Amino acid sequence: MAERLAVKKTYKLYVGGRFPRSESGRSYEVTDAKGRFLANAARASRKDARDAVVAARKAVPGWSGATAYNRGQVLYRVAEVMEGRHSQFADEVAAGEGLSRSKATAIVDEAIDRWVWYAGWADKIAQVVGSSNPVAGPYFDFSVPEPTGVVAVLAPQQSSLLGLVSVLAPVVVGGNVAVVLASAERPLPAITLSEVLATSDVPGGVVNILTGRLADTAPTLAAHMDVNAIDLAGAAGDAEHARELELAAADNLKRVVRAPVAEPDWTAEPGLDRIAAYLETKTVWHPVGI
Repeated sequence: MAERLAVKKTYKLYVGGRFPRSESGRSYEVTDAKGRFLANAARASRKDARDAVVAARKAVPGWSGATAYNRGQVLYRVAEVMEGRHSQFADEVAAGEGLSRSKATAIVDEAIDRWVWYAGWADKIAQVVGSSNPVAGPYFDFSVPEPTGVVAVLAPQQSSLLGLVSVLAPVVVGGNVAVVLASAERPLPAITLSEVLATSDVPGGVVNILTGRLADTAPTLAAHMDVNAIDLAGAAGDAEHARELELAAADNLKRVVRAPVAEPDWTAEPGLDRIAAYLETKTVWHPVGI
């Protein structure tokens, strides 16, 4: 019997709940840690980045207007579907990051657990970061958090799954929507996550995932006037590039989560800082006894 030829995959982008080809028609080879071919990934262009922002903006009212409890349920469903594709995630993490199967499996476990951890905060974060404020007068006021809107996320370059979950989950759990630039060298876990999102209950446009070089799309998102915040985790270790993106973001006063000097330890316990970074505080005053 003749040897069967492997089916070489060419993946697409994930924008607005669909899987379009790159507007430019370009793709690039994805290899494993030893340089062996794995698949072809779409190389997103500036036009793709702008299209992703449009899709994200359309999704803002529905996602931010959903109840916090419902958002938690939807995000927990993502973890359920991730669990069903555990083996595929482990294969991709092992190949891309050059890890043993056992270490890759442990990372996938932690990534799924972290998604569940953030999902659990959906209906609790308002009580923690909000407040009822003491005032002297015939009125009372309270402060409540609201999502900031469209967030551009430069995913970590080395930690292709755990790092990705660690920067994406805190964005969407608070009611924001995201345009994610996946790791350029290790995009397969992000692509598989996009397939998970498409087959779970997350509405189209809430998360949009682009693959390719940061230089092709990051400046466009940093300067885009309809992007409200940007996470520069993927620019860790490149201080000059991170600085250029910060300056571009200043044109419309984006919230900027700055890139660390070096890629952090994504296995460390998460906190609420990343959720709070993408929330605005609204204070409401109400008269009493008038």
